[in-house]
Amino acid sequence: MLSLILAIPMSVTLTLAAGLAAAQEFPSRPVRLVIGFPPGGPADFFARTLADPLSKQWGQPVLVDNRAGANGLIAAEFVLRSPADGHALYLSSAGALVIQQHLQLKMPFETLVDFAPVSHVVSVPELLVAHPALPVTSVKELVALARKRPGQITFASTSTGSMPHLAGEQFKAAAGIDITHVPFKGAAPAVIDVMAGHVQILFADLPILVPQVKGGKLRPLVLASSRRHPLLPEVPTTAETGMPGVLADNWYGVVVPVKTPAAVVARLNQSLVKALQEPAVRTRLADQGAEATGGTPEQFAEFIRAEAARWGRVVRAAGLKPE
Repeated sequence: MLSLILAIPMSVTLTLAAGLAAAQEFPSRPVRLVIGFPPGGPADFFARTLADPLSKQWGQPVLVDNRAGANGLIAAEFVLRSPADGHALYLSSAGALVIQQHLQLKMPFETLVDFAPVSHVVSVPELLVAHPALPVTSVKELVALARKRPGQITFASTSTGSMPHLAGEQFKAAAGIDITHVPFKGAAPAVIDVMAGHVQILFADLPILVPQVKGGKLRPLVLASSRRHPLLPEVPTTAETGMPGVLADNWYGVVVPVKTPAAVVARLNQSLVKALQEPAVRTRLADQGAEATGGTPEQFAEFIRAEAARWGRVVRAAGLKPE
């Protein structure tokens, strides 16, 4: 019995020692920063913004790995199949981590069971834009037109179950209109099709839309946020247009497989927070309409829980059914 009692703290000590050794050796090879969307979109921009400062900190290349499809679930599964040693990080939007669980009958993972949160990374509002050929210059005019043409106006999203999709569903319900959802595999192809006039309106992360709005290729209508944005100060918020319940600030964060040693998770968190505090990183994000955040793994875990509950209510209110 005494030997058993002595063995328990010894095993704990060995586990802690192994974790600390892993953290000291990390990274021992190139690190993959995996995202669930194709190049050219907001997730790709955020990943590439972080890759350089992280690479400089670690003395190892940080490779952005685009694994598009299923609103990030393909990328998530890839990371979960990777060794749990910190060399494969999943930079995910809200879609895969908190929304898809309400829309999929069979999820391939449970976020806070299979993943260890590392850090919240960035927050970004959703902007509603229209193709210039659509004869509307405001939300009021869009709603009036949609009521005249039920089911005929189409709205794009980055994928079914993404934040842009849920923003569109919130808007549809709040305005009492019938518009048709057209999902894409990422923000870049969605924006391209809206600019081409194949789809008429789109909610998307602000960074990918700012250049198109500034260039006159897309018309901004409303920001699904609680306050106006300094990059587009003339664009009203949903509250200002009579729809205070339509709020969709998208966010991105980093998670790793849950069996990753705690010491490695702590090292990753420290590195990410340090990168997000760099003036050049903060400026680059802000110039595109995004806000660098950060925080502890525990804070990110609590945030994920709150967001999962919030978007579950939105999904049910929109009448969306798991498939």
